[in-house]
Amino acid sequence: MLKHKTNLLLLAMGSFCMLFLNACKDDDAKDTTISAVANMVATNSSGLTGTVTFTENSEGMVSMVATIGGISEGDHAIHIHEVGDCSAADGTSAGGHWNPTGEDHGVWGIPPFHRGDIGNIVIDANGNGTVSQMTDLWCIGCSDDTKNIVGKALIIHEGPDDFSSQPSGAAGPRLGCGAIERQ
Repeated sequence: MLKHKTNLLLLAMGSFCMLFLNACKDDDAKDTTISAVANMVATNSSGLTGTVTFTENSEGMVSMVATIGGISEGDHAIHIHEVGDCSAADGTSAGGHWNPTGEDHGVWGIPPFHRGDIGNIVIDANGNGTVSQMTDLWCIGCSDDTKNIVGKALIIHEGPDDFSSQPSGAAGPRLGCGAIERQ
């Protein structure tokens, strides 16, 4: 009987310790989400407004959500450009497409394509549109220059990306620019 009570006591203590350790582990868990944002400014007197948010989760996946307003209805190219500088009135201070792997311009996810080839955002009759994307080919503030989007710029173009013209999809003038900054 004593042996049975001792085993029950040890089992109860072991269960309590496991619960306590798991509770401590949950309390110590840190939110490993990393974020960046590009606050869009109009270029070429376009009237564009918007925000592009980037969030990297603990598995290394980056999600992007672009919410754009103030431009004409239709498809407009959206790309990441080389330099997070939006000081030029026409957006050219952002440089060309971000292409750290030296690929041809194309359709995202179908090689070859630039890391900055996001595609098109569809703008509705009210001048508003949203596009989202998720990838492990980008990172926020990491040491891998072929993936790090911080310090680059997000550009919205006047026309659609044709996904084939080199080096940038023949999308026309830049309507908006936003430097990608870590939060």
